[in-house]
Amino acid sequence: MIVAVIPGYNEAPRIGAVVLEARKHLPVLVVDDGSTDRTAEVAREAGATTIEQRPNQGKGAALRLGFAAALQDGSDAILTLDADGQHDPVEIPRFLAAATTEPPPDLIIGQRSFRAMPPVRRLSNEIGRIAFSWAVGRDIPDNQSGYRLVSRRLAEATLASDEPGFAFEVEQITTCIRMGGTIAWVPIRTIYAGAPSHIRPLAHIREFVRIVRQARRDVRRPIA
Repeated sequence: MIVAVIPGYNEAPRIGAVVLEARKHLPVLVVDDGSTDRTAEVAREAGATTIEQRPNQGKGAALRLGFAAALQDGSDAILTLDADGQHDPVEIPRFLAAATTEPPPDLIIGQRSFRAMPPVRRLSNEIGRIAFSWAVGRDIPDNQSGYRLVSRRLAEATLASDEPGFAFEVEQITTCIRMGGTIAWVPIRTIYAGAPSHIRPLAHIREFVRIVRQARRDVRRPIA
């Protein structure tokens, strides 16, 4: 069984459509990360199972809560996508097809086209790609895409993380490498639909520098 886990924070105007489309392919679990709008209610109306995390704790904490619930229910793998419409649920079958190889990858990441991004995003993602690839010693074409299919064993390994925000997804790649897991990539659409970003640029940069340094230290240290 594979479950789609969607973290959401104040995404009531957008999450309903995402859930409806994702449910055509997989059961959906939405983790409402302390929203002050109707995110959880709209998600339930669209057919998702919901967990409400209070107060707001960050995307990483929301994903781990969703992972723990999905694993407890017996999920073999977990697909993650964002609630704001920047990940097209129509592309879910690409991830499911990529998971049919033997052995199946531990982590399948949706690779975006940086050329399709606004200039500032394009620059920051390209710099991030170079820095993180250097840190882990291999080419990682897109380390910040949150559209992923995560194996059960990788999801279990990430539950011990204490990264509350976006850095959790970057750290997840390092964890996969440290445990000897395999990473695969599928091309996805690059969508910027005008939804407000929850990322604060300066804080984002500081966090990414920190996680790159941490990755450099950790990547050669096997998981106990």
